[in-house]
Amino acid sequence: MTTPSTDLPSIPNAIAPLFTPALAAELVALRRDLHRHPELSWRETRTTGALEQVLGTLGIDDVRRVLETAVVARVPGRVRGAPEVAVRGDIDALPVREATGLPFASSVDGVMHACGHDVHATWAVGAAALLRASPAHGDVLVVLQPAEELGQGAARVVESGALDEARAIFGAHVDRRFEVGQVVADVGPVNASTDTFEIELVGAGAHGARPHESHDPVVALAAIVMAAQTLVARRLDPALPGVVTVGAVHAGSAPNVIPERATMAGTIRATLPATRELLTSELGRLAEQVAAAYGCAARVTFKDRTPPVVNEPQATAWARTAAERVLGSAALVPFGTTNMGGEDFAYYLEKMPGCFMRIGAREPGGERIAAHSPRFYAAEESLFIGAAVLAEAARVASEALAS
Repeated sequence: MTTPSTDLPSIPNAIAPLFTPALAAELVALRRDLHRHPELSWRETRTTGALEQVLGTLGIDDVRRVLETAVVARVPGRVRGAPEVAVRGDIDALPVREATGLPFASSVDGVMHACGHDVHATWAVGAAALLRASPAHGDVLVVLQPAEELGQGAARVVESGALDEARAIFGAHVDRRFEVGQVVADVGPVNASTDTFEIELVGAGAHGARPHESHDPVVALAAIVMAAQTLVARRLDPALPGVVTVGAVHAGSAPNVIPERATMAGTIRATLPATRELLTSELGRLAEQVAAAYGCAARVTFKDRTPPVVNEPQATAWARTAAERVLGSAALVPFGTTNMGGEDFAYYLEKMPGCFMRIGAREPGGERIAAHSPRFYAAEESLFIGAAVLAEAARVASEALAS
């Protein structure tokens, strides 16, 4: 296992002139503070306070709470009334016990930044500082968003009206599949939709020795689990990605009792709206009909739903131009895989054009550690890359929208 570095990170040469020593030190201190004090979704009160304080220290005056734990900072552009654009960093942590060995590891037992949102929040603040020093054509809104891990925060920010005037939005995610200095900005689907389902089966209980007196919901549940796998194998075009996973089953209280009820829960993932509609509707139909074959009734419910993230071509071109200007054309690399993970940045893209990028977060020679793992950490140099690319994407988009 690679031991995470505890030294102050060196800023990649291509962007080093953008960061004064004072700004670099402020950002590193912020990232480490956020990492040490992680907070779960909708509980990010200390986090938002720390972010507001640092924004003020950096001279960002227009900072507003738009939700309980959501902050939007406005960085003035060069031209009053020019089109506004936005950049976003998410801020919440996960219920995971940290095992990184970092000296600034989580001080909150069972909670850690296992998905890099400490870095995302910090590079959004860094982007604000860079935009204050070298403004975009129009104003830039810097969104510090809670509750991404629940798939809820982005929709609430949109509903708040804080981004009603924004014409484009940019965001990014750290990714240890890519080295520091690499950026992924691909057109099209880059994250899947997420639909969490629960199926409740109601039958008739009986003694385990007399199954003929029952309508066994456990047997019906088992049949539905197996039949659900045919949705991708036999109902979906093989050229299209889709996932149906059952992750939890619950039934019964004793080995010799056939229960009256059983439940199962899982997730459906798709990269296209039509695929999402097919899989969700077919799961409901399948569950009801299979349950009926066993004399049971099925009730299917969905929650925690997010659309797919689909990068629009024009905004993606702006993001790619920004990455090339900041890092050179060699920095741009393809995603190279279909990503079935969810991301609530999708809600912004339903409202306006935008691009969601991947920022390399693996130090040279480092290990590919999966996000949401207790050992996950992002190489600290990535926060400078993210700040520089997001700030430049805002400048490129703002200029293009004004022309």
